[in-house]
Amino acid sequence: MAADHDLEMEDMNLNMDRDMKGELEEEKEMREDSGREDPFKSKKVHRVVSKWMLPEKVRRTYLERANCLPPPVFIISVSLAELAVFIYYAVWKPQKQWITLDTGILESPFTYNPKKREQAWRFVSYMLVHAGVQHIVGNLIMQLALGIPLEMVHKGLRVGLVYLAGVIAGSLASSIFDPLRYLVGASGGVYALMGGYFMNVLVNFREMIPAFGIVRLLIIILIIGSDMGFALYRRFFVPADGSPVSFAAHVAGGFAGMSIGYTVFSCFDKALLKDPRFWIAIAAYLACVLFAVFFNIFLSPAN
Repeated sequence: MAADHDLEMEDMNLNMDRDMKGELEEEKEMREDSGREDPFKSKKVHRVVSKWMLPEKVRRTYLERANCLPPPVFIISVSLAELAVFIYYAVWKPQKQWITLDTGILESPFTYNPKKREQAWRFVSYMLVHAGVQHIVGNLIMQLALGIPLEMVHKGLRVGLVYLAGVIAGSLASSIFDPLRYLVGASGGVYALMGGYFMNVLVNFREMIPAFGIVRLLIIILIIGSDMGFALYRRFFVPADGSPVSFAAHVAGGFAGMSIGYTVFSCFDKALLKDPRFWIAIAAYLACVLFAVFFNIFLSPAN
């Protein structure tokens, strides 16, 4: 028994030594990188990003190959496009007020309009138009704060896939569950990013610092609660002379993120196309898309 106890103690000491050596090596690498001052490989920034975005077992792999090439172009480009469209309708189009836009955005060729569903681009382009200052500021803050770190880790192709999957899921869900309502805003894409990230935090909770993990979940819940509150207000408590806007995109985008987003963001160190979970999620997503298309063609009350 004493010998077994000694062996266990030796194993614990060896594991502690390995952890200490790993931390010292990381600190040494960070000091060397800061001394070189390479703007494209700041280990300090990447180390913070890895703690927020990745479970512990793959952080070292990320830090070994981390760089900002290519930079997070997708999420920044989408945000700039949304801001430009908002400024256009707030400044150059006649509005009663630019805090909450109504007439201009509902007549926009980008807005999802249930009477013009044959213009298929509207199922995607509605993400560029926002209903007011609170709407666009909330979406921009959420997608930049979460999207840039996600794109630093997973790169633009994967983040773009999740984001656009949420956008399309949002408009199709709105056309089914709220078929007579207009739809604007990037909430479908934003909620897809949050849904994928939320699932990763939830599944890998034990591998992340517990207190830190709780803080992340609370932040996500707080953001979702405030944004959903605004969406529900726009849907059910809009003034009589205003135009209600659907909120189904929030829910559908979240579900898209919790399925496709989770599989994409959990495959950081794996080949995505070889993961069966990804193809299961894609098959389920395509089945829902086909049903939504069938519904819009043959069954929609908006026909």
